[in-house]
Amino acid sequence: MTYDHPAAGSSDSTPELVTQLSREISQLLRDELRLAQLEVTSKAKKAGIGAGMFGAAGIIALYGVGTLIATAVLALALVLDAWLAALIVAVVLLAGAGVAALIGRSSVRGAAPPLPEEAIASTRRDVETAKEATKR
Repeated sequence: MTYDHPAAGSSDSTPELVTQLSREISQLLRDELRLAQLEVTSKAKKAGIGAGMFGAAGIIALYGVGTLIATAVLALALVLDAWLAALIVAVVLLAGAGVAALIGRSSVRGAAPPLPEEAIASTRRDVETAKEATKR
């Protein structure tokens, strides 16, 4: 986009120059907003592709873990009966899940209630300061 600039010895009046400056600033802001929108759109597309790849990696990893669990069952089946090997692996997995659930519950309880307590306290202090200032 090109902008018309007055020559050094131009006879434009001050109001005309202010009007022209206002138009040019408005156009510049619109152009900058359009550029920012294009940039954000491009980055969002890249982020979406990356998130999809992370999802695919997670699914593949899940299958890998399942295969490792089956391997553990088969390895134990060399020493024990197959049903007992599967039962032992299942009990170990469920115990791990139970421990993770207890830790997760503890973390969730520690985070509740999800209020921005520091921001609320700061806002209350600001309101009190403003009230005191208006009383003076």
